[in-house]
Formats: sequence, C-alpha cells, structure tokens
Amino acid sequence: MNDLESIEDFIKRHHVMSLATSIPYEISVCSLFFSYDKKTKSFIVASSDETLHIKHILQNKNIAGNILLETKNVAEIQGLQFRGEFSPLEDKDLEKHYFQDFPYAKEMSPKLWQIKVKHFKLTDNTLGFGKKILIDLEKIS
Repeated sequence: MNDLESIEDFIKRHHVMSLATSIPYEISVCSLFFSYDKKTKSFIVASSDETLHIKHILQNKNIAGNILLETKNVAEIQGLQFRGEFSPLEDKDLEKHYFQDFPYAKEMSPKLWQIKVKHFKLTDNTLGFGKKILIDLEKIS
C-alpha cells in the first residue's frame, strides 16, 4: 500500500472531521460529517450559509482540518491533518456520493460543499512512534 492509499484507507474508516476557518481577526472551528471522493481527492460536506464557518469561507476559501482516532493508547494514535480549498459543490456525481453515504440527509435538502485537498499529513503510531506521512497533492497532480 502506498502513502496515499494509507491515508485514504484511514479516511474511509471515519465520517466526522474538524474544520478550521479564518478571516482577519476571527477564527472558527466546527465538526462536519463528510464523504470522501478518491478520484477528485475531495471531501463533500453539508453546511448552511448561516454558519460562522461558511461566512468565513465566503471571504477566505482556504481551510484546514483534521480527522482523528480518539485513543489513550499512544501506540494506537492516528490522526490526519489536511489543508485545501472550500467551494460550493457543482459536481452532481459527488452529490450522489454524499447521499449514498448519508441517505437520511437527502430529506433535509442540505447545501453541499466540496473541499479540494491540497495537502495531507497523517500521523500513524501503529507504523512506529511519531511516524508521519506527508503528501502535497499540488505537486503530484
């Protein structure tokens, strides 16, 4: 398994991320359910225009986030950090992808968004203490 496959394997075992946004003099963090598309290296999320993080994104599309395995056992620690660009979802195939993962959400008619990942950093102590896998997707695209 190559490094990107290891990261995508970690992602497929989770469904909630923390997302950080910012504008000058203000920051925000939230939790979001996500679907991930390997082909586009994108997360698909649902969120309302009324949230603080979306208000930030409308001014600054650059985001950071993380997904983690919560554990007290140091040998089992795994966590993914990522950076990317957040934008309204336009791809209907990705919309279908999200609703396959979260079919109950369709009834709520949520606004969907796409996070195009630019950088991944996976810390995986199951591979050795402090083992980090770094991938800059802008360099391999």
